[in-house]
Amino acid sequence: MPVAVKPFKVGSVEVGGGDLFLIAGPCLVESESHALKMAQAICSITARLGIPYIFKSSYDKANRTSINAHRGLGIEEALRILGRVRSDTGVAILTDVHEVAQVRAAAEVADVLQIPAFLSRQTDLIVEAARSGRAVNIKKGQFLAPQDMKHAIEKATSQGNERVMITERGTSFGYNNLVVDFRGVPIMRGFGYPVVHDVTHSLQRPGGLGAASGGDSEFIEYLARAGVACGVDGVFMEVHDDPATALSDGPNSLPLDRLEPLLEKLKAIHELVRDTLK
Repeated sequence: MPVAVKPFKVGSVEVGGGDLFLIAGPCLVESESHALKMAQAICSITARLGIPYIFKSSYDKANRTSINAHRGLGIEEALRILGRVRSDTGVAILTDVHEVAQVRAAAEVADVLQIPAFLSRQTDLIVEAARSGRAVNIKKGQFLAPQDMKHAIEKATSQGNERVMITERGTSFGYNNLVVDFRGVPIMRGFGYPVVHDVTHSLQRPGGLGAASGGDSEFIEYLARAGVACGVDGVFMEVHDDPATALSDGPNSLPLDRLEPLLEKLKAIHELVRDTLK
């Protein structure tokens, strides 16, 4: 039987409260003007559709394939930009943290601290993120079964922080490929916490281009619809106005012009299945 999740607020967004919410933005903070442009564009779309929205972008990409890959503008400048996005648009901010020492600075700007999938077993990092008092989004490692995420949740809630969500982003399937087992959605939702489907990272091909990751963005709409039909509380998508020039994860990013028609469909699907999740 479906299990009711524990809703909580992130800014003005109620996570797990019954309405489908969106986490979206460019993979990496590329520049101040670009971050603001993307946040404003996505805010405009979600406002028209009545979809609660959290802006996502990373201040550092610490797990790039190659040592030569672009990692970002540096923590101080990128966090400053994220703060500007938050103050100018009023949207809640999500960013990922890779080291315990970075949690405090990130928490001063972000409403949600995200634990990257590769670090989903790092106890000290999860605990420190939870101690910050910010909401915590823990991505399921590509190497973990959905049942294993119960332990990651317990690490966060051990600090008295119940504002926790968990994100499905695919499971390693041979080399340079991922596959989503949608049985994981009801399994993880059964722990009583909101579940998010990271659609675009589920279509990543880690290291698939040799010195960089590839991706299959042509399948985004299909996986997004499937995840919402399976009962996720929120959808995570990396969105870019020009994926071909994106400084990170361009091959699996959703082009901005495809966002609104997709969200219209996802909202309709969610309204059909919402009553089955209670």
